[in-house]
Amino acid sequence: MAERERSSWSGQFAFVMAAAASAVGLGNLWRFPYLAANYGGGAFILVYLILSLTLGFTLVVTEIALGRRSQQSQLTAFAAMGYRRWGWIGVLSTLVPFLIAPYYGVIGGWVLKYFWHYSLEAAGAVAPIADTNGYFDAFVGGGWGPFGCMFVFVGVTSAVVLRGVQQGIEQVNKFLMPALLVMAVALAGYVALMPGSGAGIRYYLVPDFSRGVSLGKMVLGAMGQMFFSLSLAMGIMITYGSYMRRSDSITRGAVRIAFADTFVAVLAGFMVIPVVFTYAVRQGVDPDTAMQAGAGLMFKTLPLIFGTFGGAGSWIGFGFFALVIFAALTSAISITEACIAAIVDRLGWSRRRSTWAFAFYCVVTGSISAFSTSALELIDGIVNSLLMPVTAVGICIFAGWVLGPARMVREIAGEERRFGAMRPYALTVRYAAPLLVVAILVSEFCRWLGLGGWSI
Repeated sequence: MAERERSSWSGQFAFVMAAAASAVGLGNLWRFPYLAANYGGGAFILVYLILSLTLGFTLVVTEIALGRRSQQSQLTAFAAMGYRRWGWIGVLSTLVPFLIAPYYGVIGGWVLKYFWHYSLEAAGAVAPIADTNGYFDAFVGGGWGPFGCMFVFVGVTSAVVLRGVQQGIEQVNKFLMPALLVMAVALAGYVALMPGSGAGIRYYLVPDFSRGVSLGKMVLGAMGQMFFSLSLAMGIMITYGSYMRRSDSITRGAVRIAFADTFVAVLAGFMVIPVVFTYAVRQGVDPDTAMQAGAGLMFKTLPLIFGTFGGAGSWIGFGFFALVIFAALTSAISITEACIAAIVDRLGWSRRRSTWAFAFYCVVTGSISAFSTSALELIDGIVNSLLMPVTAVGICIFAGWVLGPARMVREIAGEERRFGAMRPYALTVRYAAPLLVVAILVSEFCRWLGLGGWSI
């Protein structure tokens, strides 16, 4: 049951800002630098760029086109197009954001905690973090602290979505996305001018195959990062596509989304890797070892390094976590909107009722992850390693073999009535994309079972 009059973006720029803001999230700021450092530096970046402009572009335009064609969110899109039997794809792509939103709110709460601390630290109201491991562990294990921060983060996200597409999501992203880009450029520039950062930049940009990573594993790592970073198989691009006008260009929008996502990810490497590299050299630690921190890079390693910069470290920490909180909010807004749109389209509820109900759901289920990081890791593993790849394969099969490339191309072209990459698109959506996504799925099973050394 759909709304009588569907919401829409005010124009192409609004759509691109919202979709790009969705793509630019926490994964860009910690996972991309971590993978680039460990998977060959510049070689990884080159592979990532190629995949984003080929496979990533194909999957983004496909999901946006399905949304605009159906004028529905992911849950009801397939039935609206007359393919009710393929509705399982919509169910899976709705389950993904419903599972992600609560634990993403918990992680957003962690970011909020650090942002607040560095705000006070920069103002001289609190002392710098002395023991990063102790600070993080004490906070995460502190019970009501993570829950409270999660509650605030979910509340802010819900307040934005409650205002609707144009007055809420669109207006906020028109501010947050440009501000995020400016802050990323400023921080990357500041780090580049720091003494000793040149060696760290070379470590980041110069291809290095001596780090023990095969080409196949590098490709899988880049593909996995691109896949999750572009908000694919989460219902977001289908939902956002359903708000597009037929006069707006899907192809131009998709290119700009992929560019913004990649630009921020590469900039994140300039912010993070030279800082970690310089610190490792000063401490006599192998840089390769220092880059192995994974998610702890953001909450443990970087705050430890900021503390060695004296007074400047407080302001660097403030700037960095301001950037991170903006990225977390933009992604959380899009994840929430995919869920709200599904509720509205399926149940016919008002946006207000749907938003309040979903916020309550996030707070209740998010409390599990707030009080138990092991629960958070389990849910994250199920979503990223199983549900998202399976959903993506389903979307590729539906678009490439059921609906067919010809009809997909007509929707992608829209009122422009032309799409110069029809043959490459058809080959990618029918063959390359599903095979590569299956490779990610196999890699994840290898990681679970400890087989073959192909985990990413």
